[in-house]
Amino acid sequence: MALLDLADELLRIILEHVASEPEKLISLERRAYLSQESFKPHPPPEPDQAQNIAYFRLTCRKFSDLGILHQFSRVTTRFSRRGLRRLEKIANQPHLAKRVKKFSYMVPFFYVEGRERVQELLPTLPDSLGLLDVRHFVKKVNEQKDIVKTREDARVLKLAISAFTSLQHVQILRVQDHQDASLISYIRDHAELNHLVELKWPPACLHSTKTIGAALLESRSPCSRFSSPMLSPQSVLGAASNPPTTLSLLAERLTCLELHFDDPTDLDVRMRELGSLSKSIFTAAKNIEAVHIGFPSHRPLNLRLEEIFHNVTWNKLQAFGIQAWRLDADEIIGLANRHRETLRGLRLRDVLIKDGMWKNVLESLRYDMTRLDWVSLRRIDYERHFDDSRIMGAEVPDEPLVGSDSSSSDESDYWDSPDEDEALEHHADDEADGSDGSVPDSDLGSDAGTDEPEQGGLLQFPETYDPDTPVSLMCCHGHMDSVDALGDDGVCVTYAQRKWWERWVVNKSCSEHQGHK
Repeated sequence: MALLDLADELLRIILEHVASEPEKLISLERRAYLSQESFKPHPPPEPDQAQNIAYFRLTCRKFSDLGILHQFSRVTTRFSRRGLRRLEKIANQPHLAKRVKKFSYMVPFFYVEGRERVQELLPTLPDSLGLLDVRHFVKKVNEQKDIVKTREDARVLKLAISAFTSLQHVQILRVQDHQDASLISYIRDHAELNHLVELKWPPACLHSTKTIGAALLESRSPCSRFSSPMLSPQSVLGAASNPPTTLSLLAERLTCLELHFDDPTDLDVRMRELGSLSKSIFTAAKNIEAVHIGFPSHRPLNLRLEEIFHNVTWNKLQAFGIQAWRLDADEIIGLANRHRETLRGLRLRDVLIKDGMWKNVLESLRYDMTRLDWVSLRRIDYERHFDDSRIMGAEVPDEPLVGSDSSSSDESDYWDSPDEDEALEHHADDEADGSDGSVPDSDLGSDAGTDEPEQGGLLQFPETYDPDTPVSLMCCHGHMDSVDALGDDGVCVTYAQRKWWERWVVNKSCSEHQGHK
């Protein structure tokens, strides 16, 4: 039998030996859905692997079609001329564009204040910062200004999202290169330089949110999942004000919303200002199946839960997650009970109890939540113990790398490597002279290269249930089924306790105690 006579399924198996499996969006009912790495882009293929796929696709039309699944199921691009140019090339080739299911938009800090005076920084930079060529900053300043002024990004994003007819998920990610990071660090230590140049995230976040939102709305995209790990509250307010109905209209299409907010001033005040907007969005989101709203672990939000969620009930909700919040036990119980008929997964990461006890929350989850399959309690605690630990100078501890939602730390920094991306671009340009007018695949691959976004420390569990909390685990042995077995002292929660509590909550298989309350 000739190789080309093999079924496509067998050829895909062969292809998997030279390429990673194309990204599959995780089913919402799985424990895999919410967790820490959900905002992490899929690791870019190794250079050899990418070249192997390129060679594989050059063999024949059949192999080319099979290889597309690995190359273009997800597309990542930066806010830059080069990134937008590559995105437009993909969008203009329907056989590629229709394969895209996930689009990640990497947005750098915006240069603000005295942009034209950036050259005055050069004499002030110490040798310890390395070889920082001021021309690099001048070029980036001018490029950002030109893209925004000409609305080139808005044009390309609308074109691309319209062409991505299978698009399911859009992410907005924050990214910075080492040179920008060095400049930010230096300016932070020398406030007198702020009048020369300053790099800020809120205006970048606002601009990208507005352009992505407008593109999704105008293109009537089928996309129903949106996420961002570093969202500025100010940017959400700004995006909603022009036009004011944009976010509510987009909310009607959503099945999944994953947001992590941060603000360097007063996060409580900023989030309270979002109250009326969050009410309109969550009320409009009739089809929502998964929600996660998070905040920095070291600065948990101190608003009541319903100041954000407004007692809304989602009839299709399967997975719900919150991160870094000071709450009363009754608040958690109330929201969970509103969704007892549909909720299959609950994530309460870095949640601190102010009034009440965790055992009351866990008892309600175990006996009232009829469909709950998994629960994550990573770094839960009591407010007083958390605050006392901070007063004593202790850092927010990360837990051992055990189970599904215990991975990298919350504030990990990831970097963009412009030199390697530049090399990739030159290589692509060298090959972009095909006589048929098509764009070589090497020029259309992900713009990511070694770009990696900064993390807000959020979502995603692995694609299978956490081995530490399987639904089938039998732990009911008489007194072990009692809430007293939790050992909750109302003071603090240890790592060992919370892992045991996760198992206790989801174990509902003992018929003798199913009716116990």
